[in-house]
Amino acid sequence: MYILVKYVHVTSAVLSLAGFFLRGILVLRASPVTNARWIKVLPHVNDTVLLLAALTLAVMSEQYPFVAGWVTAKVLGVIAYIILGSLALRAGSTPRTRIVCWLAAMTVFGWIVSVALTRQPLGFLAALG
Repeated sequence: MYILVKYVHVTSAVLSLAGFFLRGILVLRASPVTNARWIKVLPHVNDTVLLLAALTLAVMSEQYPFVAGWVTAKVLGVIAYIILGSLALRAGSTPRTRIVCWLAAMTVFGWIVSVALTRQPLGFLAALG
């Protein structure tokens, strides 16, 4: 069962990043497609599946935030990703702010993946030190 939940989590994470990447392109191009209802709803459905799978994995593996350092790092990374993603996709921001936040959010996402793969709180940042 753990492997199935892990695959659901990983698939949802890939879909989340792909969706964020595409929405970023649409916002940067000022596409009217960004106003489509499914563009606004689908990411929330996927991210809910992603969160539920993450919580299930934490319970199944008995590795929790503020207990396991790498899990804490992932949670903090997700918070940073959400904030940067919100800034990147907001119409009120300047184009430069949206681009910088969009790129930063994808970088943070990559770091979150590296933390998950290495199970080390620094992820790929450990190679810099």
